[in-house]
Amino acid sequence: MTQSEQSPSTGPRFDPELRASLAVVGGTFPPTVTPDLIGFMRKSYASRPLDETMRGRAVSHREVTIEGHHQDPIVLSLFSPLRATSRRPAIVYAHSGGLMFGDRFNALDATLDWVERLGAILICTEYRLAPEFADPYAREDMYATLEWVARHADDLGIDRRRLLVAGASSGGGLAAGLALAARDRDGPAIRGQLLSYPMLDDRGIAPSTRQFDGVGVWDRVSNETGWRAYLRDAYRSAEVSPYAVPARAEDLHGLPPAFVDVGDCEIFRDEAVTYANRLWSAGVNAELHVWPGAFHACDIFAPHTAMAKAMLRARFSWVQRMLAD
Repeated sequence: MTQSEQSPSTGPRFDPELRASLAVVGGTFPPTVTPDLIGFMRKSYASRPLDETMRGRAVSHREVTIEGHHQDPIVLSLFSPLRATSRRPAIVYAHSGGLMFGDRFNALDATLDWVERLGAILICTEYRLAPEFADPYAREDMYATLEWVARHADDLGIDRRRLLVAGASSGGGLAAGLALAARDRDGPAIRGQLLSYPMLDDRGIAPSTRQFDGVGVWDRVSNETGWRAYLRDAYRSAEVSPYAVPARAEDLHGLPPAFVDVGDCEIFRDEAVTYANRLWSAGVNAELHVWPGAFHACDIFAPHTAMAKAMLRARFSWVQRMLAD
């Protein structure tokens, strides 16, 4: 039986159109990622050539090298609208990949719409990956990016008042951690945080964590693989920083407004909903979408489906509202 024919035994059912896509997805992104598959995933989940993604876009691209964690060099890609004539809003984006794979060009088909249609400057970071680079490398590379963007806003033509952080999956967790760190360190002001199906909790305590073993995309074992690689000996211990695992943060007061979305057929469902609830309890505005029948990252793997298109529209609408003058 292929995973497209399977259904979670105790959880909600996959959307029929999305379920049909899983047979194709499994060839490049197996539902269960174990440590021996990290090398394979770095090849199979690599982005297509940038010139293909950029073709026909009214967007310019340039790379800069900045100092990341420990002042080591890291590369940023800056995507800007071709016809910008005034200071532009900016979005610092963290890519997906379970903290172990992926690159700064992941999901550009969707995020370049923020540049081309909304006039934003998009900054994508090649943060360093586990297991070679454990915590705090990824989150501190992202924080170094945020500080660099704020510090060079005048040179970049960026309006400091309209700065968002965003990310998907592990990148969603990094974006949430950025918002927490910026608050606690008196860092750059952030107008909003976009958390797409975010990876927020290493403890595996949410009921949805065990509802999708071996089916869909990114199951319980995959999640354990990613968190173990990134946190090493601190995994599931009291030593974990909330900037690495935002669900561990005790205080969510004073954070910027959030957009949180997640499928109801993925392991991150309950931790994402819990995080949104905690934001509300802390007096933070949050827009929450739980997409029925959606598997993890279906907007990346099945962008042609009705569900994926609805997800992208909802995010675009929120970004548009947040970046308005």
